This record gives sequence, C-alpha cells and structure tokens, in this order.
Amino acid sequence: MPHPKLDRDRVEFLTERNKLGKIAVPAWPRTEKDLPVVEVEVTWVRFSAMNHRTRAEQRREIHRTGRPDLFDADPLGQDAQSAQYKILCQQEGFPDLKADLSERGQQDPAIVTADGVLINGNRRSAALRSLYLEDNNLHARNVRCLVLPKDATVDELVDLEAELQVARDFKQDYSWINEALLIEELYDREHKDFNRVATRMHREVGDVRVLHEKLQQAHQLVALSQGTRMLVDFEDNESAFTELAKHIKNKSPLEAESVKHTYFLGTLANVQYRKLRNLRRSDAAQLVRRELEDDPALSPLLKASEPGQDDLLDDLLGPSDSGSPLGGLLSFLATKQPEETVTLGGEHVAVQHVLTSLNSAITAAADEAGEEQRDHVAAKAPLVRADKAIAELDRALGALPKARAFSDWDESEMTERIDKIDAMVNRLRESP
Repeated sequence: MPHPKLDRDRVEFLTERNKLGKIAVPAWPRTEKDLPVVEVEVTWVRFSAMNHRTRAEQRREIHRTGRPDLFDADPLGQDAQSAQYKILCQQEGFPDLKADLSERGQQDPAIVTADGVLINGNRRSAALRSLYLEDNNLHARNVRCLVLPKDATVDELVDLEAELQVARDFKQDYSWINEALLIEELYDREHKDFNRVATRMHREVGDVRVLHEKLQQAHQLVALSQGTRMLVDFEDNESAFTELAKHIKNKSPLEAESVKHTYFLGTLANVQYRKLRNLRRSDAAQLVRRELEDDPALSPLLKASEPGQDDLLDDLLGPSDSGSPLGGLLSFLATKQPEETVTLGGEHVAVQHVLTSLNSAITAAADEAGEEQRDHVAAKAPLVRADKAIAELDRALGALPKARAFSDWDESEMTERIDKIDAMVNRLRESP
C-alpha cells in the first residue's frame, strides 16, 4: 500500500483551523495520545480509499467500471470520492445511522489525517453529508474531527484502524469479508505471523487464523468465477465458509477436494449451510453427483465434466488425481450469472432455474447423508454408552480402597449396587 501523499494546501487549512481542545485516543499507536479537535464542513473532508470497511465493495466497483486504478490514481479526486460516497451510502444500516445523527447529532469525533482524509468516521461523515446535501439539514453541515500528526505512516494508520475495530461501536461496521481482508493485509505485513496479527487485533490466534483461512476459500471461488462474482457477493455465506475452512484443514487431499467442491456448488446454489454440514464427508461429491445422474432434468449438466473443464480448478485448487465428480460442473456454473441462459440437451435454460434445481439435488443428498449419519449414530449408541459405563466402573474401582478407609463407609450399599450392575449385564446379554 503506497504512502498517502499529503495535500499541502489542505494541511495548511487544518493547521490554521481553530482548535477546540484535545482528546486522548488510546488506540493511536504513539506515546502521545492527545489529538487536536477541529470542526470543518462535512463536504470538505475526504473519504479514505484505504478504508477496510469497504474493501470488498471497492473491488466490486473496480470490476464494474473496469477501472483498476479507480481508488488509487487520484484517491482525493471526484471519481474516487463519488464512488466511495456511493458505497458508504449503500451499506446496511445507513438509513438508521442518518436517523440517529439527525436526532442526536454527532456524538463522537471522526479521525482524519493532517490533510483531512477520514481514517475513522467515514460512514458517519457520509451520513452527515447526505443529511446536509440531500435532506437540507443545516445542523449536519459541520463535522468534528481529531487530527493526526503530519508524519503519520501507513502502518500506523492500519494499526489505528485495527485497534479501533476491536471496540464494539466500530467493529459493527465491518462485514466478515472486510475484517478478513484487514487481517490478510496485516498477516502479509507481519511476515505471515498469526501471533503478531492476533496481538494487533486483540483477538485469539485461532479466530484470526480461521478468518484468514475462510477468506482464502472465498478468494478461490471468486477466482473460479473469472469475474462473474466478487467477494462481497458472499457476505451472507460466512457460516458455510467457516465450516468448510475448519473441516478441510486436517483432512486428506481427496476428502478436502470432495467437500470443497460440494460446498462451493452449494454456496452458488444457495443451499442452507445447516444442510451442507451433512456433506462434510469424503464421498460428498459422489453423493451429489448420483443425485444429478438420477434426475433427467439435471443430468445434462454433467456434460460440463468432460475433459478439459478442470484446468482452471487445477490451477486454483491444485491438481487432482480423483477425477473430481463435481469439478467440471463447478467450473461451468461458477462463471455463469443467474440471469444468463445455458443450452442443456438442446434447450435454452435460465441459469437461475439450473441453480434452483441444483439446490434441490444437493439438499436431497444432504438429507440422505444426514439420515445415514443418524442411523450410524443409532447403531453405535449402545457401544458408546457401554464404553462410558466401563470407564465409570473403572473409576469406581480405583476409588473403592480409599472410600473403604472411612468410618461411614457402607459395604452393604456397595453390594446392592454391584447386584444391580450384575442384573443389568445379564439383561444386556439376554437382550434380543
């Protein structure tokens, strides 16, 4: 990430601005925590193009406009600022934030660089700007800001954001995708050391690692789509990616591939993650494929598994020796938008219809797997309970000599219980 170049005219403007006092910011990673307070017009401050709360949305906008330098070429220019303002206004909860600011006003100051770029308070400033410009609310004309030193570095700005997002009031603005992108950046910066990242984030190492790992799965699915889908499209699929990342971590390559392909297809088809968890097994892909083969309306989809369809899968997920039962289908559907049509069996079929049918097939396979798992648990239940009983009896045997040394020990009560155990054992032997 390049160091943000300060606009000298804007720096001078803030320097000369009347200071309203100082406020300590414990999250600021320097010894001197007190930052000066100024008040400026909300249209004067600039939104941060480095804002991790909107990183996934920025990637979508870059893809939509075909402008890879949209937020980098001129971060303070009209194009970048307009795009960032639009993203902020479209985020979930924005109308409620506007209503709160309209009723109570600005409660906490924003934090800006020496030239007025918002490091914290982007959403609040966007809401104030919307109130002022679009709702003609004159009380929203100005925004109070804490001003960072002129020599603030990019690393310090990222560390400040990481510290601030720990607090509940700030963290609620993050989607899991954007929080994971922040962790990914810190991970690369901190020499791929999860312990250092966890310290920065004030999080458990395991939590940070899982967020990073499930983001890598989302990256792979986005790459498979070849631009059809973006990370932000999977904000509602966090549970599925969490379960996938945890399950495949220590599994064999064949099981990891089978479950991953099944989860990826299930995510594209919007299958409930509670159903998908029944397919966390080595033959998951085979179960789904059998459902497709048995359905005349879906079996034409399997033509996508013809040789050559798995090349992109091999590039992104690693080469497979299994013949991947769902690999071709995944490569085929990942690149299709729901509103597109595909030709199956000589007929034009809407992709959304295909995905709906695929949802039903994967759900059926998951239900079958769940029923099988319940039968397996039922078949093993007597053995599991017997093992627990054996373990408890072993513990009782070990405690018996010490218990007999006490004056209030009652041998007759122990004999009574042994008789009950003998009777139960006999019933187990005689049970049909």
